[in-house]
Amino acid sequence: MDISHGKYLGVDYGDKRTGIAECDVSGVLASGICTLSLGGMKNTAMRVAEEAERRGCKKIIVGLPKNMDGSEGPRADVVKAFAEILSTLTDIPIDFYDERMTTMVAYRFLDGSGTYGKKRRDAVDTLSAEIILQGYIDRERTLNK
Repeated sequence: MDISHGKYLGVDYGDKRTGIAECDVSGVLASGICTLSLGGMKNTAMRVAEEAERRGCKKIIVGLPKNMDGSEGPRADVVKAFAEILSTLTDIPIDFYDERMTTMVAYRFLDGSGTYGKKRRDAVDTLSAEIILQGYIDRERTLNK
């Protein structure tokens, strides 16, 4: 395992709430950090850029919502616009990861853990960012074998 992988920041962008996660420096395990509720694409992008730089991340992974057939719809355009703003605020490379079904998986996990109400609403976006990032680093590790 290459210990010099470096940290990545995972982002589940939403108009109201944006989940943030990071992986360990070896690129093995993603962990949720927080959910941002700043309002506004630019405010959120500024905070994500600050967080990535403060944590010394080498890459930012943004979940890209796709339709079940793999096509991109209007929501993907919104996320790409967010990533474009983000790219003007940091030199850290940005990549996308297909986020189909991540929110559903997060809700199922929260159901299984008995997390409901406000606590659930606060946790789902962070958990979705963690799932996006874990999928990305798992795929990257598999492709680099």
